[in-house]
Amino acid sequence: MSNPWKDISLSDYEKHMSLDFVKQLQSMNRTMKKQFDDYDVSTVMILGIAGGNGLEHIRKEKYQAVYGVDINETYLQAVIDRYKNLNGILKCINIDITKEADKLLETELLIANLLIEYIGYEAFSDAVMRAKPRYVSCVIQINGAGKQWVSDSPYIHSFDGLDSIHHQMDECELTDIMKNIGYRLIKNSADTLPNGKILVRLDYQLSS
Repeated sequence: MSNPWKDISLSDYEKHMSLDFVKQLQSMNRTMKKQFDDYDVSTVMILGIAGGNGLEHIRKEKYQAVYGVDINETYLQAVIDRYKNLNGILKCINIDITKEADKLLETELLIANLLIEYIGYEAFSDAVMRAKPRYVSCVIQINGAGKQWVSDSPYIHSFDGLDSIHHQMDECELTDIMKNIGYRLIKNSADTLPNGKILVRLDYQLSS
């Protein structure tokens, strides 16, 4: 069965995420600036990069390599077209993380925002062990009581296929899994969206 993310248009995804009552795109943009700036690293890998939201915050004097990973080849082409200023350091990798984690390169910082929900804890921990980062920064979505995990919008039916791969997230469970592979929690923050959903940022550091 084909992964449903291969069939979702980038336009529908970004329009939905940026709606005034959703504002996930805007929230993630602010978060990614902090993620890029918070650690003394020179390489970063973004799992599930989609259209490259936030890449405008990459400082070329800091980063020697930026790896953008996504299952949708069309998304990656949009990233390349949008961020020509990162030519020379931006490397796009078109893989299915759940099946091809062995193709991931090593990096100092690994970012995974609103991705673990669609690959599951096991595939995510495998990706972390393959990339061997010093820091992992991820954002998971916590839904308010009684709220559906995809907000109602004119674009909602573009995401119908995601039910088959969606996993409910729990920050304590994720932290336990990360601890089991050698990472300790060093940051926990949250951003409440207009629709009542909460984006929780969890950062981990490789234990010495």
